[in-house]
Amino acid sequence: MKKTLAIIGLGLIGGSLAIALKGFEDYEIVGVDVSQPTLRYAAEHGVGDRVTERAEEVLPQADVVALALHPQGILDFLAANRDRFKPGALVWDVCGVKTAILEGAQGLPDTVDFIGCHPMAGTEFSGVEHAFGEMFQNSHFLMVPRTGSKPEHMALLERLAAYIGCKDVCRTTPEAHDALIAYTSQVMHIIAVAVCDDPDLFSCRGFEGSSFRGCTRVAALDVGLWTQLFSLNRPALLTVLDRLLDNLQSYRDALASGDRQALADKLARSAARKRQMELPGPDLLG
Repeated sequence: MKKTLAIIGLGLIGGSLAIALKGFEDYEIVGVDVSQPTLRYAAEHGVGDRVTERAEEVLPQADVVALALHPQGILDFLAANRDRFKPGALVWDVCGVKTAILEGAQGLPDTVDFIGCHPMAGTEFSGVEHAFGEMFQNSHFLMVPRTGSKPEHMALLERLAAYIGCKDVCRTTPEAHDALIAYTSQVMHIIAVAVCDDPDLFSCRGFEGSSFRGCTRVAALDVGLWTQLFSLNRPALLTVLDRLLDNLQSYRDALASGDRQALADKLARSAARKRQMELPGPDLLG
C-alpha cells in the first residue's frame, strides 16, 4: 500500500518538489493548494500524482508533509492544523528562515516529528507555471533537526534530497542557517533592490553591462515573500547590513581621500578574499 507525501503549497518551490518527487519510493505525491487556477494548472500538467484543496482531509493520512508556503503561511498553517497531523508523521518545510519556523513548530504535538529544511534553489519567478523538476539539481539541502528528531526521518530526508538531485545534505542549527542566509542571499536581494532605487536607473536602459544585469537580476522579486523573509530574519539581516554599510563607507572614504594606493590596497584585499572563496575550505555549517 502506498504511503502519502503531501506538499502544502504549489508555488514555484512546492510545484517543483511535486514534479521532482514523482516516483519517490512508495509514496503518492499529493499537492495541496487553495488556489483553483493553481490546482487546475497542476492537474493539467502532472504536478504531483493528484491535487486537492482540502488539507484537512489529507493531513490525517499523510505520512510525510512538506510545507512550501510563504514563511508566515507556514506559521499560520502549523497553528491552525496542529491537531490534524497523523501521529508519527514527518513534517518539514522549505522556508528560507529557520529560527522563526522552528519556534512555530514547538506548538505541535509530541507525536509529530518536525524537521526544518531548506533546499537552496529558486529563481526570480513565482507560481506553479514556472515550476520544473530540475530545480534542485546540484543544490545544497540544509537540514535543521530538533532535539528528538528521529534518525529514520533524517535518513528519509537524505534519500529524498538525493532523489530530487541535491548534491549534499548539510545539518546545521537555526542560528547558523539564518546568519548564512542573511549574508549569502537576503542582503544580496537588498543590494539589488537598492541599486534599482537610483534615480538614474531608467536613463541607462539598453546600456546595462553584464555586471549590472547580474547584480540586479533578483530585484524583480516576490514582494510578499521577501517582506516576510526579511522581517522574520531581522536580527541576522540587520547584523549583515550593518557590516555592509561599514564596508561601503570604508570604500567611500578611500575614494574620497584621493589616495590611489589606499584604494588599490583595499581592492587587492577584497579581490584576494574572493579568489580564496573559490578554494576548498572548512564546512562552516558543521
